[in-house]
Amino acid sequence: MAAKHLNAPSRASGLVHRNVRLTSRYVVISNDLAQHPTLTVPAIGLAVVIQSLPPGSSVGIKALAARTNGMSELRIAAALRELEAAGFLSRTRERLPDGRFVPRTVSHNRPGADPEAVRETRRPREPRTRPEPPPAPTAPPPVEPPPTPHHAPAVALLAGLRAHEPRLLLSERDVRRLAPGVTVWLERGALPDAVRRTLCADLPRELAHPAGLLAHRLTALLPPPLPASPRAAGPDPLQNCEDCDRAYRAPEPGRCGACEAGAAA
Repeated sequence: MAAKHLNAPSRASGLVHRNVRLTSRYVVISNDLAQHPTLTVPAIGLAVVIQSLPPGSSVGIKALAARTNGMSELRIAAALRELEAAGFLSRTRERLPDGRFVPRTVSHNRPGADPEAVRETRRPREPRTRPEPPPAPTAPPPVEPPPTPHHAPAVALLAGLRAHEPRLLLSERDVRRLAPGVTVWLERGALPDAVRRTLCADLPRELAHPAGLLAHRLTALLPPPLPASPRAAGPDPLQNCEDCDRAYRAPEPGRCGACEAGAAA
């Protein structure tokens, strides 16, 4: 009978995942949150609870204390401050048309990411045991304001790039986003043709994101401001003659030309 090696390492040491495919009642949590290097475990757990709630749910301190079953209101307030500092939560107060202020809490599953790139997962329909109230209305997405007249030359320049380089076909939103950067170039004395040549020059063969390339060039290649032009020398100040008290121009007080000539004679 072969001897057993009791000191041999076990293949089952460490973490083993035995997962099943979830098709309902689940929420996707990013590793940015689950493995955050500075957030405390209560803060991470509270963020998971908040991200799992449907839109319109109450996320005040008392409401969260009732959901967490044992977490004190003081600890919940501290965890909310941690999440807000790390960018996973933003809390504001909005004014309604009738003048009242209401709290508004926005949960971010990945701070700094474009919210339009994230699609909201629909909550699965559950069998109803009693009538449910209608869901609270969600605020419409913010409407981007149209460009101001201050950026009109920059908007025209960006919209016309496709006439010089067809690969630089920009959407209306990209034009509005890039217009302030072009305005800075124009305010620093760069001519529109020079800006256009810089943006269109040496484009890569495969250009998947033209707006991103233009944003990089507008920042990395920004010219310095023009040096201030020397101020033109003005006329000498008016002086009163020490002898006849008539006004004349001279750099310093003294006698006018007539009195100076008479004194010399």
